[in-house]
Amino acid sequence: MTEQPAPYRPNPVLKSVEHGFERVLFNSRWLMAPFYLGLVISLAVLLLKFCMMLWEFIVHAPGAKESDIILGVLSLIDVSLTGNLILIVVFSGYENFVSRIDPAGHPDWPDWMTKVNFAGLKQKLLASIVAISAIQVLKAFMNIDAVFDAQKIAWLVGVHLVFVISTLILALSDRWGSAHGEE
Repeated sequence: MTEQPAPYRPNPVLKSVEHGFERVLFNSRWLMAPFYLGLVISLAVLLLKFCMMLWEFIVHAPGAKESDIILGVLSLIDVSLTGNLILIVVFSGYENFVSRIDPAGHPDWPDWMTKVNFAGLKQKLLASIVAISAIQVLKAFMNIDAVFDAQKIAWLVGVHLVFVISTLILALSDRWGSAHGEE
């Protein structure tokens, strides 16, 4: 009769250390919560800036030229897009990396907030950045009569094109990855 080897039994002390380490790693996700709270505070600061810009826009509107009105509106849109960008990062980042948000009991809860995965987050972020960049380029062109700085406009257009190309490449790589079963 041949002797069979004893079954493998992990060392209980090492297993306990491993579980403790995994608990620390898993709970470290809560270190991100203050970052998201800070972004919510920055959103409040952005709201204050938006209100100040809106007040200035309203006060100067009666005597302003059409191009100044358009530039003012573009500036307000720019700030609101930045606010949207902050919300996208806060909600999807918290949901993806910290804890699930329970939308139950909130009838006006937008569907996208609990359904944005990391790939979707990247695409929404880059799309927002492209829109903000496009507004900056448009504002520079609208203001071209007052201040013409060819180098500044070239930089704005160049940076905008980099954002557009980056967004296209990311979208194509995400589509190619999802078509091949990767996430």
